[in-house]
Amino acid sequence: MQIEEISTIVTCPGRNFVTAKITCSDGTTGIGDATLNGREMAVVAYLDEHVRPALLGRDPRRSEEIWHYLYRGAYWRRGPVTMSAISAIDTALWDIKAKLADLPLYELLGGRSRDAVMVYGHANGETIEDTLAEVGRYIELGYKAIRAQTGVPDMDSTYGVSGDKLYYEPADAAIPTENVWSTTRYLDHIPKLFEAIREQYGWEHHLLHDVHHRLTPIETARLGKSLETYRMFWLEDATPAENQEAFRLIRQHTTTPLAVGEIFNTIWDCKDLISEQLIDYIRASVTHAGGITHLRRIADLAGLYQIRTGCHGATDNSPVCMGAALHFDLWVPNFGIQEYMRHIPETDAVFPHAYTFKDGYLHPGDVPGHGVDIDETLAAIHPYKPMSLPINRLEDGTLWHW
Repeated sequence: MQIEEISTIVTCPGRNFVTAKITCSDGTTGIGDATLNGREMAVVAYLDEHVRPALLGRDPRRSEEIWHYLYRGAYWRRGPVTMSAISAIDTALWDIKAKLADLPLYELLGGRSRDAVMVYGHANGETIEDTLAEVGRYIELGYKAIRAQTGVPDMDSTYGVSGDKLYYEPADAAIPTENVWSTTRYLDHIPKLFEAIREQYGWEHHLLHDVHHRLTPIETARLGKSLETYRMFWLEDATPAENQEAFRLIRQHTTTPLAVGEIFNTIWDCKDLISEQLIDYIRASVTHAGGITHLRRIADLAGLYQIRTGCHGATDNSPVCMGAALHFDLWVPNFGIQEYMRHIPETDAVFPHAYTFKDGYLHPGDVPGHGVDIDETLAAIHPYKPMSLPINRLEDGTLWHW
C-alpha cells in the first residue's frame, strides 16, 4: 500500500479553507486541515512544492515516521507554515489508518475517556447589555460554558465583537484593516461585564474571556485579580507568550486560571509554561501544532503537571480540524474544554461531518476515521478570496498586538 496522490483543495464558503487530501493505492482517502488564516496560500505552496513530491510512493500507515521525516528532514523546523502543512498530512494519515481499521479515530488513540466533549460558545455585544442578552441566548442553546466579550466605551472596535453573533470571522479585507486599542479603558471596563453576568445569570455556568495577547504581564496580573471574584473558568491569551517566563509574574499576583497556546506550533513553545506550571490550560490545535501525533505529546507533558487541554476551535479552522479535535478530546485523559465556534451553513455543506451538538457537548460520531469529508464539487464553486486579519494600534499610533 502506498500514497498515490496528495491534492490541495482551496475553497471559500464564507471564508478561506485549505484541505490536504491523500489518496492511497487501494482507493482509501484521508483529509486534513491546512488552513492558516490570512496566509493560506503559503501553506498551499509548501504542500504542493515540498511535501507532495517527497511523500508519493510512501506507506501511509507509517504516520509516525512520516511526521519525523517532514519535521526533522526539513532542517528549517517549526513555524506556522511548516507545522500547518505537517498537521494536515498527519491528520489525513490518522483518518486513513482509522478507516483501514474500520474504527472511529478515537478508538485508535486508546478509546474514550469520556462520553462527550464540553464546549464553549462565544457571546459578544457592543455594550454590556448586548453581551448579557447573548449570554442568555447561549444558555438557551444549552451551553454550560460561555466566552464573553464586549465593546469598550469610546473605542470604535474591540476584538471578539462582531456583527453576526453566531458566526464570527475577523479576517475582513485583502489588505489588513486597522483597529485602535486602549488598555486603560479596557481594564476599567471588563470587570463590569463579568459582575453583570454573575448578577443576572448566577454561578451555574462557566465563564471565559479572551484578551488576545494585548496586555503586559503586570497588566494581566491586575486584570486577573479584578476577575477573581467572578470565578472565571479561564483568562485566555492575556500576554504574548514568546517570552514564556512572563507568566511567572502573572502567577505571583492572581489565582485566575490562565489559558494560552492557539498560535503555538510545537511542544517547545509551551515546554516551560507547562513544566513550571505557569498555565492551567494549553490551547494548541490539531491544525497548527503538528497534527494529532504532536498534540498528543503536548497533552501528555501537560498531564504530568495537572494542566488540561482547551484546543483552539474557531472558524479559522475548518470542520476537518473540529472533527479531528473532537476525537482527540474524547480520548485525552487531561481534557479541559473545547472551543466551538459554529461554521456557517455554506461551510457545513462543503464539509459534511458526523459530529453533533447537544446540551453543551459535542460528540465526534462513530463512523470510521475522523468523520469529516469534503464535497469537492461544492468546494469548487467557492473560489479563494484574499483576506487578512486586522492589525492593532495604540491611540498614539504605536503598532500593537492584534
